Amino acid sequence: MATAVQKITLSSSRDIPFNKLVLSQSNVRRVKAGVSIEELAEDIARRTLLQGLNVRPVLDAEGAETGMFEIPAGGRRYRALELLVKQKRLAKTAPVPCVVRDPGTDILGEDDSLAENIQRAPLHPLDQFRAFQALREKGRSEEDIAAAFFVGVNVVKQRLRLASVAPALLDVYAEDGMSLEQLMAFTVTTDHARQVQVWTSVKDSWQKEPYQIRRMLTEKTVRASDRRAVFVGLDAYEAAGGVVLRDLFQSDDGGWLEDMALLDGLVAEKLKTEAETIAAEGWKWIEVAIDFPYGHTRGLRELEGAAIDLASEEQATIDALKAEYAKLEEEYDGADELPDEVDERLGEIEAALAAFDDWPVTYDPADIARAGVFVSIDAEGALSVDRGYVRPDDEAPVGEPEQDGDTDPATARATGADPDAPVVQRAVITIGGQVAGPEDEDDEDLKPLPDRLVTELTAERTLALRDKLASTPAVAFQAVLHKFCLDVFSRYFSYGTALEVSVRSASFPVQAQGLKDTPAAKAIDARHKGWEERLPKDKADLWDWLTTLKGEDQAALFAHCASFGVNALYEKGDRYGAGVSSHTVEQRIAEADRLAQAVDLDMVQAGWRPTVENYLGRVPKVRILEAVQEGAGERAAQLIDHLKKADMAKEAERLLADSGWLAEPLRIATADDAPIETTEAEDDGEALPEFLAEDEEAEAEAPQVIAAE
Repeated sequence: MATAVQKITLSSSRDIPFNKLVLSQSNVRRVKAGVSIEELAEDIARRTLLQGLNVRPVLDAEGAETGMFEIPAGGRRYRALELLVKQKRLAKTAPVPCVVRDPGTDILGEDDSLAENIQRAPLHPLDQFRAFQALREKGRSEEDIAAAFFVGVNVVKQRLRLASVAPALLDVYAEDGMSLEQLMAFTVTTDHARQVQVWTSVKDSWQKEPYQIRRMLTEKTVRASDRRAVFVGLDAYEAAGGVVLRDLFQSDDGGWLEDMALLDGLVAEKLKTEAETIAAEGWKWIEVAIDFPYGHTRGLRELEGAAIDLASEEQATIDALKAEYAKLEEEYDGADELPDEVDERLGEIEAALAAFDDWPVTYDPADIARAGVFVSIDAEGALSVDRGYVRPDDEAPVGEPEQDGDTDPATARATGADPDAPVVQRAVITIGGQVAGPEDEDDEDLKPLPDRLVTELTAERTLALRDKLASTPAVAFQAVLHKFCLDVFSRYFSYGTALEVSVRSASFPVQAQGLKDTPAAKAIDARHKGWEERLPKDKADLWDWLTTLKGEDQAALFAHCASFGVNALYEKGDRYGAGVSSHTVEQRIAEADRLAQAVDLDMVQAGWRPTVENYLGRVPKVRILEAVQEGAGERAAQLIDHLKKADMAKEAERLLADSGWLAEPLRIATADDAPIETTEAEDDGEALPEFLAEDEEAEAEAPQVIAAE
């Protein structure tokens, strides 16, 4: 005979006046978590109570019901209702839906309280993202959704963006196939096909960190902080139909511009418009480019313009600003920290005075007719207009030609503009960048560095060496004295000249992009302009002016001039004698090493760091691994040796950023050179990026999203 199944009797439910309810000490929740009581009260006021309270009758000493009910499960809802009663938004006797437990049950109140909390399955974050999306599709604004769930508008935008990722990737996330951080990384683009393509390429790889996904999704874009983007402006770019990718989950410096061709076109168009405006001033030629190489004005004569006289009102403004600045400095002299408003005001005064320093100058119309202008974009993305340069071919005929030193006609024509060309030439915009070698380069043999790369590296070293020599007058004197000895004493193969000492400044026909923005280049230019301002305008007055210089100033000027003669460039020797010989280049580099040692040149302090552009992307994989092994340790090299060349170069740049490693052409060769040894500290796993630590650290759990109810 079959056993009868006992039927379950559910607890009854009924409405109980709020003033008949009290909290129970059986409630297991002690720690505050989730939505606050205030936010829960507002939610109940908006949509009423969504879930009833679990209550038990309060019994007296004899076991009889007292008419009061205690709440072991639902304490937060009770406190929210209590707050509404205190705010007089809910009546004290308002009926509250309750599930009433049988007082005779042997199940404890703590049991009910614990079960209600731990048996409630949390909402998967993806369900919340999709719920927000459904509300948005039904006409609710992002602000309304944010107000309803007590979150910021940006949080709503983030969750809507997560819900808009490719459905295939959302399915992977729902099955715990990717982390929330990885899903966030895919939101930088709305291209579902590209999202799926990137996930397909990384899903089976150990290298699928969020930053790697973001980099792959934005590798063919331009940063909004790029000088071209700043110059054009995001509004103009978007108005022209350009798309800006944004990362809602971390700082992105304004995002990424997706259409590079459109951006370059807008840059060219705006530069041409600016050039046409400047052409109206009557210049003979105008050269336009995004950036000009270092030394592009060498061999050209710069016009001396006359500053426009300031009006009495403008001069009075300058005097008032200087007086105010001096007063504020005196008032807060010795203060540990300036008040924010004072610091801000000092900055405003400095900016206003700087504007007067950049006061426009005028040129003689006859000079304008034979001179030209360079138009480009500076490092901050602002228009850079450099007026007043005369080419040797455009100089006015004189009775006795001026001696301009060793001006090279080829260098003077380096700008490439024809003097007979129209006033405004067509803008030639060139975007720099070197073409890397094959993706999977498996050179087993360590080949010499490419000649062009060595020339570029030694060009930067030459600038740094010039800068150091100019600030070390004693060494500069000795270097020139050494040159004198070579000329005077026949045993040193002297030249048969009558004291023809000259400074020949070597140009850089091959150079990496951004050479003019290096610290050494900026220091040399600033020092040169400082001396130009002090030198007399008339060459006939130069000798007497030099006589008046004090010893330190004279030595500093001597060192500055001598530094322009530094040539530490590597050049490929011409075996047929048509150019410089290999032996001459070897002697030059050896002499440069001696100078570098004398002035204590350190290319790391000079600002050089190995990057994909200046070294790592230009050499074979074996060279990259060699650099990482020397600078970051054998273990770091082993962790990246399986990567493709492009990825290996990028990770090597990260590993070597602060290592102080230098490419061989930038090192000072000494007689007792020894291989660079890797210390234990360099081989410490803590120095490696997180994604290279493999299984040493457990992956952090994705943050749980807590719903409003």
